[in-house]
Amino acid sequence: MRNQITNYIRAGYPGVYLLSCEETRIESELKVIAQSLDYRLFAWSVSEGLVDTSDGHTRTAQDPIEMMAAVDELPETSIVLLKDFHQFIEDGNPVLVRKVKESLRVGKTKGKSLVIVGCRLALPQELEREFVVVQFALPDKLQLGVVLDNIAGSAKLSKPENDEREQLLDAACGLTSIEAENAFALSVIEGGKFCSTIVAREKASEVKKGGLLEICPLVASLDNIGGLDVLKGWLLQRRSAFGTEAKAYGLPSPKGLLIVGIPGTGKSLTAKATATVFNRPLLKLDAGRLFAGLVGQSENNLRTVINTVEAIAPCVLWVDEMEKGFSGTKGSGASDGGTASRVFGTFLSWLQDRTAPVFVVATANDVTQLPPELLRKGRFDELFFVELPNQQEREAIWHIQIAKFGRQPEKFDVIQLARATDGLTGSEIEQLFIDALHEAFSRRTEPTDLSIAMLLNDLVPLSKLMSEQIDGLRRWAKGRARLATQQSAQTQSRKIAT
Repeated sequence: MRNQITNYIRAGYPGVYLLSCEETRIESELKVIAQSLDYRLFAWSVSEGLVDTSDGHTRTAQDPIEMMAAVDELPETSIVLLKDFHQFIEDGNPVLVRKVKESLRVGKTKGKSLVIVGCRLALPQELEREFVVVQFALPDKLQLGVVLDNIAGSAKLSKPENDEREQLLDAACGLTSIEAENAFALSVIEGGKFCSTIVAREKASEVKKGGLLEICPLVASLDNIGGLDVLKGWLLQRRSAFGTEAKAYGLPSPKGLLIVGIPGTGKSLTAKATATVFNRPLLKLDAGRLFAGLVGQSENNLRTVINTVEAIAPCVLWVDEMEKGFSGTKGSGASDGGTASRVFGTFLSWLQDRTAPVFVVATANDVTQLPPELLRKGRFDELFFVELPNQQEREAIWHIQIAKFGRQPEKFDVIQLARATDGLTGSEIEQLFIDALHEAFSRRTEPTDLSIAMLLNDLVPLSKLMSEQIDGLRRWAKGRARLATQQSAQTQSRKIAT
């Protein structure tokens, strides 16, 4: 990143726009760049005016137009860092825009560069072609290691080494330098020493604060999923594909998978279990939250998500119910000026071209609402279709659900229960057992096969309520998607007695 900015300034670019919320780190980087190029560095803010960073001399030019006049008087080969300046120019003030254009023209001939730093892109159309835009990356492990060592020195602790250091840096990846510094310091305050668990907890809190991403705890495993043997085998085959051995073998990192199917059949649970299989952090993206009302905000939201995800990588990114977030891209031009189409196009390009080890697990209930270009090979490694559970899968689900709530599966006729619940999804079986627990608790007893059967008589399964939609989904999946379950004959058993 430092080399890229240095090259822009050496090449005579008069306007650079850095997308970042890390003013302090950017100013530190620009000081190093200015020193290496023998340039002068000045920093402006509306509260302090124009400050010469070499000696601290301040010129009272809080007004942006007054500041632009002061910039014209600066010596040649100068870099001017403008803080919060995007808030003054985004409305297109004609006087200020004209002053910026004139300063850029003069700066081109005299080796002056205006560097705007902002957490979002807010350039009026008149200045869009005047500035080169750079997404200033979050700190990498090397830079976070410097922060960690500084905290260790301040706290008079020995510097973490080997595995402990790697765990701390992994936990901090995706944080800004200030956020990482705070998280490291908090771990020392709370536990008297560095603790990666506390750092990871703080990272989850910071990531969730933006409302776009959420770091989910790894609480699910493949053992929590009844059936889906083909999908499970596919994941297990790739569990070591992110390691150095796979890289040395010449194996590319897996890109991800798209899971479509009937609601309640375990798609979301599989996404959670994927992170456990790969032993990677799980980030959840609500695609619908990407879209905002302000011009340019939706595109900036996606850039923020991509920047954060790649900084945390290797990780698993879970895009839940993708059709709800991207279903309106076809008519986007008439409804939102093409914002949805641009965001979707950027997302598609990232899915195709990303090099960071980010495994994307997308789930969808109604695949017919997804744009066809999303489904082609190259975006995802595989497309799986999840059917209603068969007899063997329902038996496994009953075992899992009964044990999950502290009961012994051996005390129930699981084969009969599975037979009686033909046509139910895994979620419906879970809710049926919860209802049986409620009913039994009201009588201060335990649920039985008979009490479950009585509740089953009043249940209308989703397979009946949405039979037409499910049949249509099956027809679509035939020949287009890989089945998540190995097809086999249903186990024959008698129906549960009532």
